[in-house]
Amino acid sequence: MKRLSLLFALMLSLVFVVAACGSNDGDNAKNNKNNEETKSGNDVLAKVKKEGKLVVGTEGTYPPFTFHDDKGKLTGFDVEVAEEVAKRLGVKAQFLETQWDAIFGGLDAKRFDMIANQVGIKPEREEKYLFSIPYITSTAVLIAHNDNDKVKSFDDMKGLKSAQSMTSNYADIAREHGAEIVSVEGFNQAIELINSKRADVTVNDNLSFLDFKKKRPDAKVKIVATSGNASKSGLMFRKDSESLVKEVDKALEEIIKDGTYDKISEKWFGENVLE
Repeated sequence: MKRLSLLFALMLSLVFVVAACGSNDGDNAKNNKNNEETKSGNDVLAKVKKEGKLVVGTEGTYPPFTFHDDKGKLTGFDVEVAEEVAKRLGVKAQFLETQWDAIFGGLDAKRFDMIANQVGIKPEREEKYLFSIPYITSTAVLIAHNDNDKVKSFDDMKGLKSAQSMTSNYADIAREHGAEIVSVEGFNQAIELINSKRADVTVNDNLSFLDFKKKRPDAKVKIVATSGNASKSGLMFRKDSESLVKEVDKALEEIIKDGTYDKISEKWFGENVLE
């Protein structure tokens, strides 16, 4: 009787072991499937190729980089570069316009795949995001009203009202020099506040100012100081976009090498703005 009880106990234990193994195999298979799905879900390049479009976040209010022409069409240097990059990837660029102060959040929320909006490459951004190779080199300038003869350098900004997009590189420069930040949505609004004397100055991009003055030579604003440090800008991506960034870098390198970049740059600035 004891032998039968012992034999029954051994058989029952064996059943539990086999069942457990089966359960583990099922769990492993499920985990492997989930891992594959997660990996696939994070492959932004695969998504872009599958959908046939590269979704691009941009302001649409920042000439000559991204703005609307007289017919209401979205255009600009960044727009043309992004369209050419998408073309080299074998897809089309789809633009979603977003205010500058919300554009990073839009990328985080996966509303778009990349940002094309003259985004400066700086260490604190590189901690959270990926950048393409640089495609713009620019210099910060201090802009004031023609009547303002007191502001002659960045150090003179202390205590003055500076019209800035809150999260831009230029806002950081204004803060560093002790200015009071007046929040604006973009370059044009900053210039209008200076024109109406509701702001004293703005720190912005030399290329944007030159383009603005070309279109509105009578605007009563001037450059009073130029930074000695040039900054680099790149197309910006989430950290899960390594494969996409590699392909975008290849596209940019081709665009620069075959002369396409020169044509786009000459059109908008009259010169190469990468060198």
